[in-house]
Amino acid sequence: MKDNGNKDTNKLLLIDDDPNLILLVKDYLEFQGFEVITAENGREALDILQQEHPDLIICDVMMPEMDGHAFVEEIRKDPHQSWIPVIFLSARGQSADRVRGLNTGADVYMVKPFEPEELVAQVESSLKQASRLMSHRSKTTKSTSKINVPSSVELTPTETRVVLLLAEGLGNRQIAEAMNVSQRTIESHVSNMLGKTGLHNRTELARWAMETNLA
Repeated sequence: MKDNGNKDTNKLLLIDDDPNLILLVKDYLEFQGFEVITAENGREALDILQQEHPDLIICDVMMPEMDGHAFVEEIRKDPHQSWIPVIFLSARGQSADRVRGLNTGADVYMVKPFEPEELVAQVESSLKQASRLMSHRSKTTKSTSKINVPSSVELTPTETRVVLLLAEGLGNRQIAEAMNVSQRTIESHVSNMLGKTGLHNRTELARWAMETNLA
C-alpha cells in the first residue's frame, strides 16, 4: 500500500442505495487509508450527521426517501455542516444534470461508472482545498476573533491530553499510538469534545486549545 500521509484523520460519509457500489467503494477507500461510514439515502445520512463529523461526503443523486439534491440543500443550510465538501455520483451525465448538481451545492460531479483511482484523486483534491480554505479563514480571523466556547466547558483529563496532541498537529492514528488506545477511542473523544464545545471540526478544537492556553 502506498504512503497515506495524514489520510487516517479523514472520515468520509458514503451515501448510496446500491449495496454493491457501497461495498466496492467503501473497501477501496478504506484500502487507501480513509475511514468510511455509510448511509442508504439522504434521510439516513442526516441522522448520521447528528453524531458523526465527516471531512467529506460522497453522495449518490437518485435515491429513495431523500435524493442527493434534497440532502445537499439541507446540509448547506446548516452552518455546522455547510463547509463539508460534497462529491456527487450519478448515472446521469448530461450537461444539464451536471449544472443542476453543482448549482445545488455539490463541489464535484462524477458520472457512473467511474474509475476508483479518479474518485480517490477527487477526494484528495477536495480535502486539500477544504484544508486550504480553513487555514486561510483561521489566519484571517485569528487576530480579530477568538473561538467562542462557553466558559463552563470542562474536559476530562483524557480529553485534555487528546486536545493537546491535536494542537501539536497529530492525527488520530498518531494520538492513538501515543496513548496506547484504539483509533476509534480517539475519534470518540474528539466527537465528545466537539459536542461539548459546539465547535465544528478538529482544526477549531486545536485552535481553541491554543487560545485558552491548554496547549
